[in-house]
Amino acid sequence: MNNSLLLNTLGWQAFFQQQLLLEEWDQVVPARVMEQNKSEVKVATGSQDITLALHHKMPNIVVGDWILLDEQQHFLRLLERKTCFVRKAPGSKVKEQLISANVDTAFIVCSMNDDFNLNRLERFLSLVNEAGAEPVVILSKSDQASAPQEFINSVHSIDPLLMVEAVNCLDPNSTQALSPWIKQGATIAVLGSSGVGKSTLINTLMGEHIQSTSGIREDDSKGRHTTTRRSLITLQGGGLILDTPGMREIQLAHCQEGIATTFADIEVFAQQCRFGDCHHHGEPGCAIEKAISSGELDIRRLENYQKLLKEEALNSANLAQRRADDKALGKFYKRTLAQATKLKGR
Repeated sequence: MNNSLLLNTLGWQAFFQQQLLLEEWDQVVPARVMEQNKSEVKVATGSQDITLALHHKMPNIVVGDWILLDEQQHFLRLLERKTCFVRKAPGSKVKEQLISANVDTAFIVCSMNDDFNLNRLERFLSLVNEAGAEPVVILSKSDQASAPQEFINSVHSIDPLLMVEAVNCLDPNSTQALSPWIKQGATIAVLGSSGVGKSTLINTLMGEHIQSTSGIREDDSKGRHTTTRRSLITLQGGGLILDTPGMREIQLAHCQEGIATTFADIEVFAQQCRFGDCHHHGEPGCAIEKAISSGELDIRRLENYQKLLKEEALNSANLAQRRADDKALGKFYKRTLAQATKLKGR
C-alpha cells in the first residue's frame, strides 16, 4: 500500500484499514467505487481508474463502497461500510435499494419556494440519521427568497441544533459557507428532491460545469430530473461529493433508530406518558397531548412521526417476508436440483 496518501484523498480511513488482514497488507489493492452503473462500476485506487464488471456472485456494491482487488485487478471482497444509505425501492417493488455508502456528511437540499416541505425534510433526516452520517440542511435559492430567515426558523422548529445554511447555489461566494464540511478526504452526499439545485450546487463547488441542470416547473415549483446515475466526484480543494438522482419518493424501511433520532423530542414526551402503550389519542395522562396543548409540540410533527413509523413498520415487515420467501424458494430449487441429479444417476 505505497499509495496510502493518495487513498486518503479518496476517503480512506482507519475504519477501513483495520479490516485488512496482515497477509493482505502487501497483496491487495483497496479501491473506492466512484461510479455505479447496472452492469459495471468504476473504481479508483489512488493511482489509476479501473472499470470492474459486476456479476451475480459479487455482493451488492454501491457508489462510495471500498473494495479489495488482487494484483490482477480482480475483485476479492467488499469492506464493511461505515455508513450506508438504504431505502425501500420506489413503487410497488418489495426490495431494498442501496443509495450510497461511507458518507461522512449529507447535504439535504431544500429550495426556498413553494416546494419547501417540512414533512419531506423529516423523511430525509430520518434516512440520514439511520445511515449514521451528519445532516446539514442546505436552503437553496436564497437569491429568490424574500425572507430566508423564515425558512431557517422553520427548519430549526424541527431541531434547534440542526446545522442550516441558506445559499445561492449559483454563487461561489455564497457556497463558501459550506467549506467547514468540504475537507480533504471527506465524503459528502447531496440529497433532495428534483429541481432543488443539487446539480447546480455541485457545479459551483467544482468550479466547472459537470452536471446538467434544468429549470423548475412554474406551476408547482417542482423540478425535473437532471442526474440519472450515481457518481462520486473529487473536488479540487479536497473532499468528495456524491450526486444522486432526484428522489421524490423516499420509502423508509428498517429505520426505527433514524426516526427516533429525528423525532427525539416526541420520544422524550412519550416516555412521560402515564401508560407505556399510550397512542396519544385521548388517553389520560398523555404527555404528548399536553405538549401540543401548551404549544411545546406541533401537531403536524406528531402526525408525520406517526405516519413514518407506520410506513416503516409496514415496509420492514414486507421486506422481511420477501426475504423469507426468497430463502424458502432458494431451498426449494436446491432440493429439486438435488433430487433431479439423484434420479438422473439411476
